[in-house]
Amino acid sequence: MNERITKFKNDMTLFWRSRTKTQKGTLIGTILGVIILAAAVTFFATKTEYVPLFKDVSTAEIGRIKETLDAQGVPNEIAPGGTTILVPSEQVDSLLVQMAAEGFPQSGTIDYSFFSQNAGFGMTDNEFNVLKLASTQTELSNLLKSIQGVKDARVMITLPEEGVFLTQATEAASASIVLNTEPGYQFEEPQILAMYNLVSKSVPNLSTENIVITNQYFEYFDLNKPQTAGSSVMDQMAIKKTIERDLQRQVQTMLGTLMGQDKVIVSVTTDIDFQKENREENLVEPVDEENMEGIQISAQRISETFTGNSPVEGGTPEGEDPTDNFTTYVEGGAGSGDYEKIEETINNEVNRIRKEIVESPYKIRDIGLQVMVEPPNPEDIASLPDGVEQDIEQILATIVRTTIDKDSVGQLTEEQVGEKIVVSVQPFNGKATELANTEPIIPWWVFVVGGILFAVILLLVFFMFRSRKSKQEDLLLLEEQREEFNVADINSEKETEATLRRKQLEKMAKDKPDDFAKLLRTWIAED
Repeated sequence: MNERITKFKNDMTLFWRSRTKTQKGTLIGTILGVIILAAAVTFFATKTEYVPLFKDVSTAEIGRIKETLDAQGVPNEIAPGGTTILVPSEQVDSLLVQMAAEGFPQSGTIDYSFFSQNAGFGMTDNEFNVLKLASTQTELSNLLKSIQGVKDARVMITLPEEGVFLTQATEAASASIVLNTEPGYQFEEPQILAMYNLVSKSVPNLSTENIVITNQYFEYFDLNKPQTAGSSVMDQMAIKKTIERDLQRQVQTMLGTLMGQDKVIVSVTTDIDFQKENREENLVEPVDEENMEGIQISAQRISETFTGNSPVEGGTPEGEDPTDNFTTYVEGGAGSGDYEKIEETINNEVNRIRKEIVESPYKIRDIGLQVMVEPPNPEDIASLPDGVEQDIEQILATIVRTTIDKDSVGQLTEEQVGEKIVVSVQPFNGKATELANTEPIIPWWVFVVGGILFAVILLLVFFMFRSRKSKQEDLLLLEEQREEFNVADINSEKETEATLRRKQLEKMAKDKPDDFAKLLRTWIAED
């Protein structure tokens, strides 16, 4: 056994001394790399991943949960801040169920379940009202915590006292809410409106004006009233972009089906009037517009006639009284004459129209359609079939007529419509001729790592063959040396009486040196 160990040691020493510095460095680096890689794989394979079991819990509650977990032998950690406890990820689901069965976490708040567990006849009205208010606040807090971006919520509700008399006016309730929001989270207007409505609809006689919502940094979340369409510059720009985008998609889809999606480019520009107008019109129109007459609702006709002799002169008497308002006349003498009077009074009813008109907040006053078409053969513009360009212009003209507001612009002529349309037939020189390569690209570092691993494997194989070859050479050298220094075995000598006597003397000298010494002295004395 010792000979084998010594031989292995000598072979390794000879192998190491026969290597160059580069080979020694490469071999050491390879061995260290393999050891580090194995250590990393072992570390990450055996590493325990911890995930939150309960978070945002009071420190006292975290302490009780930790005691329970330690008593059960469950590994756990407390996250920085002392409000979150971590457990192994593979045990989190079972621990959640188990801790819930044991009553954890115990928040200490009162919710609606309190009444089903502690209802009794000994509770007074004041106690009931206090517990009802506390449970309402707790439920509203839980409702707000379910909103994205809200970590915790504290709700304080103030309810007015109920009046003794029915005729007494009911006072309004109020609510103050403090939200613990996630860092950097920005609430949108719909979320703020939803929070106000949730609180307002959960408490009687609580309007949104009596609700105050703030975060932990005392930043208020004010409820903004919804603005009418087109009231701000951003709304106007959004409406304009939406109209142009819809028109562009409509024209692009239609012409793309006709010519090909890569053969048509459409651009749409619009001029929109965002002025909103409210007006009232009181119109009077005849019933019969052709004769300009109305409906007769009443008529009065008076006819007077007189026949007699020639009349005589009459007049005003002398000594006219200016105070009688010229009502005293002097009748004429007998005479004769003819008199006729016809009077007709007709009351007609007309159409009385009262209109309250609210104009649209935006009108399209002008529009421009620019279309570029590539012929089937980009190098030959004449390859576009005859009549296609005219058909495109006709389609665009129809879109212009049906899109522009006729009340503000009026009826457009053919020349006016043609000025709003541009159709250009040209080859698309800037169009990409080849599609981009959609195949996934392998990152460069993958090739680098693969090359290093391949080189390491080649080096290991090379050193293995080199080591085997050197071992074979060493064995051949040893065999040659053995052949050169081979000594004849003494056992091959012939057994004689002198040889046997010499062996006995050697054995006697080894085993009994005193007797051997006496024998020698005797032989010397005899001589």
